[in-house]
Amino acid sequence: MADKSRRKRPARAAKPARSDQRSDLKPTQYRIRRKISDPLSEQAGPVGRASSRAAATPKPAHDGSRGRSPHQLHDAQLALRTVATAAPVKPQPFLKWVGGKAQLLAQFDEFFPTEITRYFEPFIGGGAVFFHLKHRFPKMKALLRDINPELINTYRAVRDLPRELMSQLDAHAAEFRAKGDDYFYFVRAQHHLTGDDKKIVERAARMIFLNKTCFNGLWRVNARGEFNVPVGSNKNPGLYDEENILATSRALEGVHLAVQDFRETLNQTRLGDFAYIDPPYYPVSTTASFTSYAKEDFGEGEQRELHAVFAEAARRGVRLMLSNSDTPFIRKLYRDFQIRTVQARRAINCDGSKRGHVSEVVVTNLTNE
Repeated sequence: MADKSRRKRPARAAKPARSDQRSDLKPTQYRIRRKISDPLSEQAGPVGRASSRAAATPKPAHDGSRGRSPHQLHDAQLALRTVATAAPVKPQPFLKWVGGKAQLLAQFDEFFPTEITRYFEPFIGGGAVFFHLKHRFPKMKALLRDINPELINTYRAVRDLPRELMSQLDAHAAEFRAKGDDYFYFVRAQHHLTGDDKKIVERAARMIFLNKTCFNGLWRVNARGEFNVPVGSNKNPGLYDEENILATSRALEGVHLAVQDFRETLNQTRLGDFAYIDPPYYPVSTTASFTSYAKEDFGEGEQRELHAVFAEAARRGVRLMLSNSDTPFIRKLYRDFQIRTVQARRAINCDGSKRGHVSEVVVTNLTNE
């Protein structure tokens, strides 16, 4: 009986192997990665990139960018991409500029249009308004102009060769720390670089170095176009911020840069365009004139010509906004347009006690949209 009780039971049919037990499967890591969504494709907007180009990872193939699919990345790389989804850095001016508008952007916001397709700026200067608007309207097409060839060259270097530019600036910083004022004047005397289109990075690095180490960050040239501002008091200035240089480089991608007279620039505008115009200011007194950031002067005659092309552009339906000093001459010149006032800090004055707030005008043909 015992033997009968131990009768063999029929052998059970082998269960089919589970899909995750197959010997020919790819490593389990692959299965985990497939479940991790791509943070850049889900969260990043048109300007959502890592702060450093060297560390940035490629976007998914369906984005139209080159590089491997995110599913082929290691988990550690995916973790890095999650860090990169922080809000994109807002670009800031990389130059100190007399009359720069960074301090006025909050007051300007009420005057800007609610949408911009094409943007013109005939006096780009430090670029604070452009960077502010480009951050707000990433798809905005921009045409940036200035009569100063060294300034436009510097923008090109930041746009096209930011890494090479930062390397040159590192070299300037090391030399300046070692040699002090003598090195400043050595670089200042390199006027032969001016206008050399084969020396884009060298010219740009020279301009930024001189701008950050000279007196009050002035950019002033003589009648020959030679920079002539003396050395400043800061012996260890920061020449650049890497994160900001890369952010401004991204903002400048696709931007059309050119050395051009303001008349030509404004004559190229058409119905619906927006132009911000920030010319050398009309002097508030006989001792307050500063118009020599380029070798061409900008006096009363040029102010009248600017008004003429401003009025003509307005007749074509161009949306316009202009900054200038709050003087009877400027108010009378633009009396047919809306004139508002803003309060700016006056920072350039040899007498520190006379630095303070000053009223400036904003002239516009815009209505609240």
